Amino acid sequence: MKQIHIKDIKNGRVHFIGIGGISMSGLAEFLLTNGYTVTGSDVMDSYIIQDLRNKGIEIEIGHKASNVVGADLVVYTSAIITHGENPEIEEAKRRNIPIMNRAVLMGQIMQGFPNAIGVAGTHGKTTATSMLSLIMIQAKLDPTVFVGGKLDDIGGNVRIGKSPYFLVEACEFSGSFLEMSPYMAVILNIDNDHLDYFKNIDEIYKSFLTFAKLVPNRGYVIGCADDPLVNRLLNEVNSRTISFSIEGNADWVAYDIKYDDLGRPSFRARYKGQDMGRFELNVPGRHNIYNALAAIATAWASGISQEVIKNGIASYKGTHRRFEIKGQVEGVTVIDDYGHHPTEIKATLQAAQNYPHERLWCVFQPYTFSRTKLLFDDFVNSFEGADEVIITDIMGGREQDTGEIHALDLVNAIKETGKSCRYLPTFDDVVDFLSAETKTGDVVITTGCGNVYLAAEMLVQRMEEMLVAASCENK
Repeated sequence: MKQIHIKDIKNGRVHFIGIGGISMSGLAEFLLTNGYTVTGSDVMDSYIIQDLRNKGIEIEIGHKASNVVGADLVVYTSAIITHGENPEIEEAKRRNIPIMNRAVLMGQIMQGFPNAIGVAGTHGKTTATSMLSLIMIQAKLDPTVFVGGKLDDIGGNVRIGKSPYFLVEACEFSGSFLEMSPYMAVILNIDNDHLDYFKNIDEIYKSFLTFAKLVPNRGYVIGCADDPLVNRLLNEVNSRTISFSIEGNADWVAYDIKYDDLGRPSFRARYKGQDMGRFELNVPGRHNIYNALAAIATAWASGISQEVIKNGIASYKGTHRRFEIKGQVEGVTVIDDYGHHPTEIKATLQAAQNYPHERLWCVFQPYTFSRTKLLFDDFVNSFEGADEVIITDIMGGREQDTGEIHALDLVNAIKETGKSCRYLPTFDDVVDFLSAETKTGDVVITTGCGNVYLAAEMLVQRMEEMLVAASCENK
């Protein structure tokens, strides 16, 4: 069947399989706002689905053939395909209803925006995209934004503007970002990940290079000179390039770095030798300096003034699940973070080192058996910044458990490094243990891209209940 274009079915009905995903939900809302009838299905309810329903989208829980009846287009994700045959896709094929990968749809939408920016990288995409979106909004550029997390400043994960500016996270998994047509491409870093799709780091690099070469000669590729692979990439593209670095050799350089008592950095910046003043961040961690530099460099190349950039950067206070403080009870601070890769865990714990604390507890939920197995040694050495480590059961996600790897394997290997580590399989186990063991001044960080945030929320609730019960006893 010939590939259809979303423009061909203007005002038609588009059905999303897996509509509760962060990217799918944003696409669904975009099409709804632009006059399409949108329906969807997913395997479970969520706050995202409830929000879409409140906007008027009909959503079925559970995948069944009847869901696609009457659709003009069916949109799916790569994750749906990896789970085997899907009754909705099979029915769409039987009825000759066009089907389209989510990445293709995003690419088609992107074609309508001359000033399209794709933010790529193994780590930091959501933060850098969010920072840049706030700068562009303050500059009154009225961008359309797709971000891979919930950003309160735009009311969710999508902002629909009326200008030529388009800002989106560009994900490398299954080659999704190769469907895009960016005028500017931001490359934050290139690291081992998605090894269930890529064979090795060379294949990952080639994918990023192919993405960067989608930028026209008049456009820009903006990248981190401190990352060896990104630096190599900047020398292999045909478009104009802009580099950034922390205290290194690049177009944009951050220096004179200072941290406040909550671990939030400020720094001076130079652009091609010219001092651009001091920039202050409202989120902790050295890694966020890189994210800020990416946003600053891209904004400057877009013609945004120095003062607007400074104000936009300072206004960013984080997205959900990015070093998000879930609660503080009796001097115990509970933080949740999306970090699920060894590099991200290290960066999160490094950021936490600058946060006031006595003991630092890290609760990690590994995500997918393949990632846990292939990056096993890196995971073992990623918890140096924590005083106490807790590992829960592995969340399989799109994979089946073949029995090749278990959370206990990781626990035992971490213990061999001399680090204190416990295996607590369920969130109930985690909450029971930490509610009894934590003391004033302790910081607990839950980390992982699954549903480990629930453990953080459950822990805060338990500690609040214990506090109320104790106060009642003392009356």
